[in-house]
Amino acid sequence: MRLAILGGGGFRTPLVYGALLTDRHERRVTEVWLHDVDSSRLTAIARVLVEMAQGHDDPPAVHHTTDLDQALTGADFVFSAIRVGGLEGRTADERVALDLGLLGQETTGPGGISYGLRTVPVALHVAGRVRELAPDAWVINFTNPAGMITEAMQSVLGDRVVGICDSPIGLARRVAQSMGVDPAATTVDYVGLNHLGWLRGVHHDGRNLVPALLEDDARLAAMEEGQLFGAEWLRTLGSVPNEYLYYYYFTRDAVASIGASPQTRGEYLVEQQRSFYAGLAAQEQGALREWDRVRMERNATYMREARSEGEERDEHDVQGGGYEGVALAIMAAISRGEPASLILNVRSAGAVPGVPEDAVVEVPCLVDASGPRPLPASPLDGHALGLVQQVKAVERLVIEAATTGSERRAVQAFALHPLVDSVTVACELLRGYRERIPLVDDVFRH
Repeated sequence: MRLAILGGGGFRTPLVYGALLTDRHERRVTEVWLHDVDSSRLTAIARVLVEMAQGHDDPPAVHHTTDLDQALTGADFVFSAIRVGGLEGRTADERVALDLGLLGQETTGPGGISYGLRTVPVALHVAGRVRELAPDAWVINFTNPAGMITEAMQSVLGDRVVGICDSPIGLARRVAQSMGVDPAATTVDYVGLNHLGWLRGVHHDGRNLVPALLEDDARLAAMEEGQLFGAEWLRTLGSVPNEYLYYYYFTRDAVASIGASPQTRGEYLVEQQRSFYAGLAAQEQGALREWDRVRMERNATYMREARSEGEERDEHDVQGGGYEGVALAIMAAISRGEPASLILNVRSAGAVPGVPEDAVVEVPCLVDASGPRPLPASPLDGHALGLVQQVKAVERLVIEAATTGSERRAVQAFALHPLVDSVTVACELLRGYRERIPLVDDVFRH
């Protein structure tokens, strides 16, 4: 099979290739095409993959190109992990909001709206080319904001677009492990949107492990979510939220912490990535070793603004990963009929009461040769349902603004987001992002 990886010069591409190297099935990916707009990054990552393949019998062949059509032609699967506007765009997503006293984060709040405005048109172009050049391909979307982008691409390709994220995977795994249970032996009750979901149950041998976890101070204190949210708030909720809900439940704390830091996350990554890619260009060997070192450093500093000074991430979380295994499981389920239960971003189709049936939600799914099918979820209620409905309405406004060039809809999206507190500020946000990010401005010039 042939896999196209869009954003193939990105730092996380080796995680996907590493997962492919573990697959020895006769019907496996044998050819990988990396696509990126930056040829130097493509060359650097291709070197990492070459070193990863050493010692493996018959590893997938790797090709790289800056020609999107060449990468897509004949693909069986397309893995999309593009970053429109690069890390420089991400730093503007963060800073424009922070300068107005709001959360500056790449996928949550106003930064996610800015990111979506400039990414939706590109994602729709990609979907159109997939329809023309690889009409039978499945698209596995990791491009953020993942739920929004998946929903936009589905308008072209239907249910053959599936969104994935490593956050809910890691959350369910941490809960199971903290209770001494093999994650593979559990079933999960998780529901929401991408970066906006709640884990309500991890079931093992007929028992939900979550209630017992919530009453155990020691186990909660050792878990990332226990440190983020605090035991009392988790007990108040009666569930374990996705880590990104920290930005909703502790908004002032997050804004103060990010604002007091000498660098935003995006600014840190700009420096780190420039150093990494420049370093690889200057050395002939050791690409894989350097990539792994930088990966560990990058993962260790993830969501630093939510941790106390001196507080370190758990070793399992620092190791990172997870979404690449989901991507491999999706491909195996569809191409080989190996059923899998996975948490995915898919069309609700009634699985989540209270949201439109064609809205993309993040829920457990059964995946087989016909693709993913969402499993019915017990209804959300109270604040959780309201938050999901409000953020989903914002996502749809962003898609409309990005496809029609409507400034009115863009302002409405900013103004109605739970993390934006004024219509006046919404207007200032749109103006600020248009001034700082040409790709956002371009949306409204056609």
